[in-house]
Amino acid sequence: MTDSMTITVPAHLSGYPGVAFGGYVAGVLAARAAAKTVRVDFRRPVPTQAPVRLAPTAGGGAELLDGELLLAAASPAEPAVEAPGAPSWEQASAAAEAYRTAPPDGMVDCFGCGLHRTPDTGLRLHCGRVPGSAVVAAAWTPGAALGDADWLLPPELVWGALDCPGNAAGRLLDDRRAGAVTAALTAGLLRPVPVGEGLVSYAWLLGSEGRKYRVGTALATAGGDLCAVAEALWVEPRSQA
Repeated sequence: MTDSMTITVPAHLSGYPGVAFGGYVAGVLAARAAAKTVRVDFRRPVPTQAPVRLAPTAGGGAELLDGELLLAAASPAEPAVEAPGAPSWEQASAAAEAYRTAPPDGMVDCFGCGLHRTPDTGLRLHCGRVPGSAVVAAAWTPGAALGDADWLLPPELVWGALDCPGNAAGRLLDDRRAGAVTAALTAGLLRPVPVGEGLVSYAWLLGSEGRKYRVGTALATAGGDLCAVAEALWVEPRSQA
């Protein structure tokens, strides 16, 4: 395999400061994998504003490297978890507003869930808990600046919409601390996602043990049609001595 390429993640596509937004990185890798469902494993933080190498691997996968250091790897996978029905647009809107009114501590200027992002500079995945359910959700509308020439949300940003809701599920459904990171994300994209139209991102807890927890996440239209579904493994930071 010789068709590797160098990429640089722009500064605005960050999750934590100086660290590339995980969902975006996963989507970039997934686009190079020969499968409908792809698992991306993160080994080390991917920097922004620094060149890294994207290369194919045997078996239809792809990897991201900094010199000889493996940052992340994608491989074909089995379909992700089955998603429950999406919350309604009204439920997701109310949950997002409740989150914005009283956000958890430790918030950062994340491309996915940053509170100060606009529809053209971030995804605004402000997932709050949906009353009477074990689900967190956010209603959001991607701005035109996020779309491609066909007015569709690029696949790497659809992957992005499956990332931050997992953090919110950990914080709000499992009492996790700030600073957790995505260790693995397995997703399948089901349909094109237009910009300028209402969407609902939501997540639910699948399991929890020690510093790790698993979540399901999904993206749906405002009318409830499923666009993408994923399973993610998150890891909470070690306790400070």
